[in-house]
Amino acid sequence: MKVLVVGGGGREHAILWKLKQSPRVSKLYCAPGNGGISDIAECVSLSALDIEGIVGFSLKEKIDMVVVAPDDPLAAGMVDALEEAGVRAFGPRKNAAELESSKVFAKKLMKKYNIPTASYEVFEDSETALDYVRTAKLPLVVKADGLALGKGVLICNTENEAADAVISIMEDRRFGDAGKRIVVEEFLEGPEVSVLAFTDGKTIIPMESSQDHKRACDNDEGPNTGGMGTFSPSRHYTGEIHDICMEKIFVPTINAMNNEGRPFKGVIFFGLILTEDGPKVLEYNARFGDPETQVVLPRLENDLLEVFEAVIDEKLDTIKLSWKNETAVCVVMASGGYPGNYEKGYEISGLDSVDEDIIVFHAGTKKENNKYFTNGGRVLGVTALAGNMEKAREKAYRAVSRICFRDAHYRKDIGIK
Repeated sequence: MKVLVVGGGGREHAILWKLKQSPRVSKLYCAPGNGGISDIAECVSLSALDIEGIVGFSLKEKIDMVVVAPDDPLAAGMVDALEEAGVRAFGPRKNAAELESSKVFAKKLMKKYNIPTASYEVFEDSETALDYVRTAKLPLVVKADGLALGKGVLICNTENEAADAVISIMEDRRFGDAGKRIVVEEFLEGPEVSVLAFTDGKTIIPMESSQDHKRACDNDEGPNTGGMGTFSPSRHYTGEIHDICMEKIFVPTINAMNNEGRPFKGVIFFGLILTEDGPKVLEYNARFGDPETQVVLPRLENDLLEVFEAVIDEKLDTIKLSWKNETAVCVVMASGGYPGNYEKGYEISGLDSVDEDIIVFHAGTKKENNKYFTNGGRVLGVTALAGNMEKAREKAYRAVSRICFRDAHYRKDIGIK
């Protein structure tokens, strides 16, 4: 089978890496791809948002399956367009992807169907929002309604911070049109856990749990990023909590989307927080998380292509997922200055010096004359598997110490929290 993966980051590299292991995959393409992806797939110079171009390429090359991985093309309706053209596609349709592309939609859905989440208010003008945050209980969370590369969530500990967040998002348009509306919600306390789940709209099968590190610096300090590292499984996600999540969150979400006439097929990312009152939903994503995918897929023993096909054909009830009994740790190596301003184009050295069992997923790289160069904020995801957390961390950081590029920045505490 010929498979095209849409996107060009670490998540897409992990998906392609896993698909390459399937004996049924004859050719892999990626649009637009990156330096590391070019080693295992043919990179196509099409933007991940070029719906017409992706559809045209898929028809011309007789692609058997297109995996739409990023949030933006899903929200824009790429899966709808591919299906209408007769191309098999993995991912939710536009009306289901709204679970991620609108936080307002997601919060209203949870409220309507009694899915546990933080209490909230929605605002469409900054003046009303400012009046509210000046009297609201602190701390609180201010979220841009739309897609903001995982950075549109601001935790505010003081009244001034909350007011600044409102002005930054709604008036200064820090996240562009994503900030036309905002959600202001109560701050919940407890460990955060990420659970990715396959669903064909009828059956839902959660994957192994993981935990992300969003802040740029050690000890969860500094600005929010798209993710500085992750590990799997979570120490906090017990079998008992899983059963509660299935009963009160996972299955009710699938049922709610069906009731709303928005059947969801693909991967749902459940961002959970384990509070004293039980698990609650912090956010939904309508796709594989990044960098969670870089620790979850290396632990999956199934043929990923077969799982994707079962989702598309609504036969997920025939699949049983199997997992390696190991811990995975991924340390993100980022450009200095990320998530703010940073430079690109620095040569990356040492990639050939890491141990053979280390997986280096490329996120923001390009390849020229057989050399790799930095080409984004998050550059590499260095993943190690071992029998326990301590050994996995040790392996990952040993590999990180051997990889160099100018102004490289990474957290030293991935897997500790």
